[in-house]
Amino acid sequence: MASRALDWLSQAQRDYQHAIDSHERQDYEWACFAAQQAAEKAVKALHLSLGQEAWGHVIAKLLRELPASVSVPAGLINRAMVLDNFYIPPRYPDSHPEGAPFEHYGELQSKEAIVHAGEIIEFVRSKMARSASSP
Repeated sequence: MASRALDWLSQAQRDYQHAIDSHERQDYEWACFAAQQAAEKAVKALHLSLGQEAWGHVIAKLLRELPASVSVPAGLINRAMVLDNFYIPPRYPDSHPEGAPFEHYGELQSKEAIVHAGEIIEFVRSKMARSASSP
């Protein structure tokens, strides 16, 4: 069966653009969630490109589960940990003690999520490009 890694990376890039578009519309909670999704799908693309399956939604864990041959900077794992907080709470009203999700996310969180997701996507792209050019 053919690898679907590029499909996952393509969707990650589209989710990333959705995060940017949501931020511009001031839909900050959706920007945070879309950024999390973009990073998650990008890391799963990298796993697939290396012939591995990856399950779950915790980006930091997905990064730690990459083979030892893939050097993951500690700072990238910290960025993933920030994004991991945007998987459920931006979508569900009962994720916070009170108030709807949109009341808990603003421009600051949204910008940070987009920056972190962009760095993870760039890391994945560079690793996938290297593995594609290797014999």
